[in-house]
Amino acid sequence: MFKPVVSLRTYSRVSWACLVSLYAIIVSGSLVRLTGSGLGCQDWPRCSDQRFVDVSTSHAAVEQINRLFTGVVAFAVIASVLLSQRLHPRQRSLTWLSFGLVGGVVLQIAIGGIVVVSGLHPAFNMAHYLVSVLLITIAFELHCQVRRRQRVEIGSTDFVPPAVGDPTVSRLTRRLTCSVASLLFVVLIAGTVVTGSGPHAGDESAPRFRLSIQTATRIHSAAVWIALLSVIALFLRIRRSSFEWHLLSRALESLTVAIVAQGFIGYFQYFAGVPAGIVAIHVAISVAVWISMLTVLDSARISGTWRQFVLD
Repeated sequence: MFKPVVSLRTYSRVSWACLVSLYAIIVSGSLVRLTGSGLGCQDWPRCSDQRFVDVSTSHAAVEQINRLFTGVVAFAVIASVLLSQRLHPRQRSLTWLSFGLVGGVVLQIAIGGIVVVSGLHPAFNMAHYLVSVLLITIAFELHCQVRRRQRVEIGSTDFVPPAVGDPTVSRLTRRLTCSVASLLFVVLIAGTVVTGSGPHAGDESAPRFRLSIQTATRIHSAAVWIALLSVIALFLRIRRSSFEWHLLSRALESLTVAIVAQGFIGYFQYFAGVPAGIVAIHVAISVAVWISMLTVLDSARISGTWRQFVLD
């Protein structure tokens, strides 16, 4: 029986759809909390005892739309698995990454149920966001691997050959890049603690962390400054090598702009009394910061495998 072959170009579009839909659902999930609609649906997976879909109130409608959008994400990640079986030649790493997306979405659905049952406990909301970041990471890696295979297929390259005696990104640069990524992940965790301590709990009756928002914000702010200084240190490091500068400078510039913009919005929202609209923008840019960091990581390991990047 003939089985149609899927091109890398088509699969690249599917992987991009996965990344975009996962980004979108993070933003839509934040809107559920920011509009106080976290318990708009009193049950899970049904919205209520009587209805699977309930839009009788504005809160129920917002929560229901977010739940239904999960179906869009599920469709995209399932398509990534099925179509990975039609690639020729088959790429095992792409299949495993797509299966990772499916597993992550299933985990997210389960966490979503726990969030509702727990009355929007901030610890589970934290887990919901951080697993979303993990899914973004997997989707980004999937898309990057497809794009790299496309470039190999057409015989092109996206960087100039290194100079003699400077064949690859140095071990120290790789380790500094990993350190920056670790610090930024700490920033994301600290940001979720601020959220769990602040006024936008998703519902007036939802529990909060026993930590003042002032203290949580100071910790988060300190983490951001440390991460920004680490990016500057990496900039100073790569200036010594024209090859490393060529590979990393653009990605680091984008990361720096994203961090500075996020920091400005963070300070503005704090002193403005944490308005919901600005918080939504802050959440959206937090994901952009992380994607910028993933771009830096991808640039730093262009000349080697992921395993070498981690272990060297």
